[in-house]
Amino acid sequence: MDKNISPAKSGIMFGVLFGTIMVLEFVIMYVIGMKSLVNTSAGIIVNLANYLVLPILFIFLGCTNYKKNINNGFISFSECLKIGVSIAVIAALVYGIFNVIFNFIFPEFIDEMLEISKIGMLKQNPNVTEKELEMGLGMVKKFMNPLIVFPVTLVMYAFIGLIYSLIVGAIVKNEKPYSL
Repeated sequence: MDKNISPAKSGIMFGVLFGTIMVLEFVIMYVIGMKSLVNTSAGIIVNLANYLVLPILFIFLGCTNYKKNINNGFISFSECLKIGVSIAVIAALVYGIFNVIFNFIFPEFIDEMLEISKIGMLKQNPNVTEKELEMGLGMVKKFMNPLIVFPVTLVMYAFIGLIYSLIVGAIVKNEKPYSL
């Protein structure tokens, strides 16, 4: 290895880029109007992008970048795991910090999302009692608290990064041959 860059550090750029894309998606959806996009194909596409396509893409790009440009064409399975998890966690940090700041700047956003949740609950189960509805909305409100959303986002994306790193690592790994 010519350059002394750790696998995790090599993924910082890709993690920041991934997190920035998620922030931009959120801002665009907010500007367009979340109410009109919930439970539509646009909302489904954004979720597929954030939880499936983008993580795999950036983990793959991070691993192949490390392999080709930093480590002379070699990458081990463990290096892929380090890169993938670091990319996902950094992206989650960027998105989570934005989310906390956004909720403090626009506190009415949580009320808007609660209204969307209420409409969805009533649509899904029109016979729900008022008590059950209030209990369900109380749970939704608890989980929309930025201080709960932030650590949950970090853990969730770390897990996603681990799973996808296992897949990408199995594809791109190229172990250094041992010389005696």
